[in-house]
Amino acid sequence: MSARIDLGPKPTLGYTASRIERAAELRTDEAAIARLAADPRSRAYVVGVELIVMKKGSTVHDPLFTGDEIIALGGSTETVFLGLINGAPRFGVGMTAAAAEALKDKEQFVVTDLRSVAVQGLVAPENLPPIAEAKAVLHWHARHRYCSNCGAFTSVLHAGWRRDCPQCNAQHFPRTDPVVIMLTTTGERCLLGRSPRFAPTMWSCLAGFVEPGEAIEDAVRRETLEESGIRTGRVTYYRSQPWPFPMSLMIGAHAAALNDDITVDRSELEDARWFTKAEVEAMMMRRHPDGLTTPAPVAIAHHIIRAWVDGEFGFD
Repeated sequence: MSARIDLGPKPTLGYTASRIERAAELRTDEAAIARLAADPRSRAYVVGVELIVMKKGSTVHDPLFTGDEIIALGGSTETVFLGLINGAPRFGVGMTAAAAEALKDKEQFVVTDLRSVAVQGLVAPENLPPIAEAKAVLHWHARHRYCSNCGAFTSVLHAGWRRDCPQCNAQHFPRTDPVVIMLTTTGERCLLGRSPRFAPTMWSCLAGFVEPGEAIEDAVRRETLEESGIRTGRVTYYRSQPWPFPMSLMIGAHAAALNDDITVDRSELEDARWFTKAEVEAMMMRRHPDGLTTPAPVAIAHHIIRAWVDGEFGFD
């Protein structure tokens, strides 16, 4: 066996370890929410559909705005109460895409997508989880302003966590889409796939949405079989990650392969193949002879793969 590559200290998984105390019991108390909004410590994250607005700093930017600063920005839509950090209120404020785009021309702001914010470390790490929370809920508002039952325009209640229909009285709540993301292994090999959406060199774990009435383990086995033709047996849960693109929960797992022969579903994947642990180590260190890579540390796929490389999970 070849010498192992030192992969270095484990990175932090993006959008996790939130310091927010959600204080959900306050959402129905309009007077309390008004007091929190007026608190001098109150700050808000500004989300323009897919764009995050930040005040420009030297290397790390400030994504927190006061109420007066938000009024000056203009173009705001819904507001959602995110919770408290050390007692300081935090909100998310939506902005139209056009208003956010217009701010790109102003020197005092940095406006870019959340993936870039996370991968490039453009904000302090503690800001990523509440930004993800804000982006997901505000995206829900942008897509659900009309009642799915009767088509009437709905009203925002519960500090941004509910929309009510005045026509048919239906109540609508934000939803999270569960997605399984798994690394299938056999001995010293793992199965990785390539989506057409990936960067040209990147290979990653297989993934797919959990269907109604389906257990996580069954979703892992079904998606792996559908996309690659590989049947799997034992499935072990790894960890989860909120993924605000737009509002998914990634459920990480490892699965044991029962066969070797791959049949790629070309409607889902560009390709899929087995990689040795030595290859994957080289990919994670950006040393693969063919320039192949794995996902960035912000994504749970990186951590699922790293856990297998480090020997934390295995089925032999």
